[in-house]
Amino acid sequence: MITHPLAGPQTPGLHLLYVPSVVALITFQGYFSQYLFNTSPDLRPGPLTFRENVTFNALLLCLWWTYYKACTVDPGRFVFSPSSDKKEEDKDDQKPNQNKRFCKKCQAFKPPRAHHCRHCARCIPRMDHHCPWTNNCVSLTTFPYFLRFLLYTNIALVYLSSLLYTRISVIWSDRHLPSYLGPSLFSLISITLLCLANFGTFFALFILLVTTLKSWVMNITLIEMWELDRHNALISKISSSSSNDYWTDDFDPASLSRIEFPYDLGFFSNMSQAMGTANFLRWFLPVGGGGPKLADQKKGGLGWEYEENGFNDWEGMWPPPDMEKERRAKQGGWAYKKQGQQEMPDDYYYGGEDIKAAFERRQQEDFARRRRIQQLQGQSGVIGELEEDEDEREWTGKTGWKNSDGDRLWDYGVDEDAEDDYVAREMVVGDGDDDDDDVPLAELIRRRKVLAKQEDDT
Repeated sequence: MITHPLAGPQTPGLHLLYVPSVVALITFQGYFSQYLFNTSPDLRPGPLTFRENVTFNALLLCLWWTYYKACTVDPGRFVFSPSSDKKEEDKDDQKPNQNKRFCKKCQAFKPPRAHHCRHCARCIPRMDHHCPWTNNCVSLTTFPYFLRFLLYTNIALVYLSSLLYTRISVIWSDRHLPSYLGPSLFSLISITLLCLANFGTFFALFILLVTTLKSWVMNITLIEMWELDRHNALISKISSSSSNDYWTDDFDPASLSRIEFPYDLGFFSNMSQAMGTANFLRWFLPVGGGGPKLADQKKGGLGWEYEENGFNDWEGMWPPPDMEKERRAKQGGWAYKKQGQQEMPDDYYYGGEDIKAAFERRQQEDFARRRRIQQLQGQSGVIGELEEDEDEREWTGKTGWKNSDGDRLWDYGVDEDAEDDYVAREMVVGDGDDDDDDVPLAELIRRRKVLAKQEDDT
């Protein structure tokens, strides 16, 4: 994984072409159009006026600056404390049935709304998606800059459309005149290409702007929309199902209740939280608008916890559990025990020798996977990127749930391997030994090392 201090995380293949493609597209539509308008006297109504030049170039300047910020602002980096062991987890608010998600890659429990990005190779606060066109994550800290970039880009495209329309309308009105009285062939081809590029770019970015505005007003990310769709689909499946054969004997699907999205606090509070200020005059400023910052402290800081609307029975219920994953786990997953089951799952351990053997087996699997990824990264260009993506789908051994658009978490840049260690809802009140049953092996080993170090220090 190569990381550039300005351009953010980079990966081989297609991802290296996205940002240069955006730069080329802005240059073509923003500056070649001005060259064409100002140097082609046969394109009426003639060169751009002083007011048109100033307006268009001012919009381009805002576009360039907001795009630069969307590409270079750090999406956020959690600093997980090595002392965040089980005792600290038990003291954390004592919330019943709180969903706790463990990241295998960061070896720590993830804060709410955070996901591990497979491109940035770390957990991202309030991750919306990884945008290949900015080569950066749209997150808690970068969302305002991404929104401003989309806004000024759409305004600039609309203004360019108006300039193109005045010239196209003249060409159409003179279509019955002899060709030598009209524009040259170069001018006709150039303005046609500009119109096609303008229409295609505006169509795509306008849809993205509408989607981003919806996320902004509702305080919901694209990943959370996906999670909400999955939850609603599961609820509909349970309510419409006449048989429980799909589920295991020890799980009652009727016990699963609908979970409301907890972070919608009202449109103004949502918008203020996303932009980092309640001063709406700063929201759309290309310079000085700023954005929210990830808190340094874990407790009580933005990014580590979020205010909820209280529509659910208790806080910390989001995201809804993946009941399909729990169903598979209850049929033999490592984190669960079944009553009366004679043969325990492969990853359920009794003693130190079992843990050591399982650790060595997982280590060999990780080595094999790393060798495969290194081979793919050694390939050059687009083919290597495409084969890496295809291998990632095949390596997981599963396709995962897809929404109506055919997207899964992988398509938003989420590392689904890191998402696999989902610790189901449990009672965190109390200090029984059974709580360790739902903790991943790597976390138990890390806790043992921390305790051993503390004993040595004392």
